[in-house]
Amino acid sequence: MSERVLLAGCGDLGERVARRLLARGDAVFALRRHPPAHSIDGITWLAGDMTQADRLPPMPPDITQLVHLPTPGARDEAAYRAVFVDGLRHVMAALEPASLKQVLFVSSSAVYSENGGGGVDEDTPPDPPGFNGAVLLEAERWLAAQPVAGIALRLAGLYGPGRLQLIDRLRAGLARVPRTQTHWANRIHVEDAAAAIAHLLALDDPQPVYLGVDDMPLPIDVLYDHLAALAGAPPPADGPGPAGIGSKRLRNARLRASGWVPQWPDAREGYAALMHPTDRSG
Repeated sequence: MSERVLLAGCGDLGERVARRLLARGDAVFALRRHPPAHSIDGITWLAGDMTQADRLPPMPPDITQLVHLPTPGARDEAAYRAVFVDGLRHVMAALEPASLKQVLFVSSSAVYSENGGGGVDEDTPPDPPGFNGAVLLEAERWLAAQPVAGIALRLAGLYGPGRLQLIDRLRAGLARVPRTQTHWANRIHVEDAAAAIAHLLALDDPQPVYLGVDDMPLPIDVLYDHLAALAGAPPPADGPGPAGIGSKRLRNARLRASGWVPQWPDAREGYAALMHPTDRSG
């Protein structure tokens, strides 16, 4: 049976999800403050501001699934709270509760603290070190208390088409990596993240929390050195790891066990295909 899905805060990731949902016959609606002039055929766009309840448009009837995946307007607590906490509440309040049967909240691995490189999975107690993880965890917990089935998908760092800022930093000599102690990095290709969202929406009995990450967490110096070589740049100099992330090794066993299979299990291969698309074989 086809679903009627609302993608709230539909940007690049949302449009990739929409393609997959449309391909299997779902009706797809997408909410955005300024819908794009050109987009995928089949999406019904809604213009509105989720941060203010009175600036939401009338919602389509009979929405059965909501995917909440906005992008904050700034990297500060107020902007995060506006879209992830207030926005989620406003959108859910505007939908018909009788038809809404599932909400998937796109969260982040930022809800976990640094653990010295130990394995992290869905049973690891969250302990966000920064405001971003704290706000996301607050939204997750609010959703879990609502009378609707909720899923939190905690994504690792996204990369993919249009998401090559790291390569630019390596080429400019701006990236740094700690070389005296291991600092773990975790990634997921944006298409694999979109596939995970579509996959979870189709499960009969999903778990309430999943980690979205590829199969191969890597020491950050190993990843950055590899990417620098691909980019024709010198290895990055020694220095502190990325701020606000911490060293942790994320595990995707639960998502894998549900039937999801990443197209890009190793970020080194995923980045190589983006930078040199004609070099991929197999």
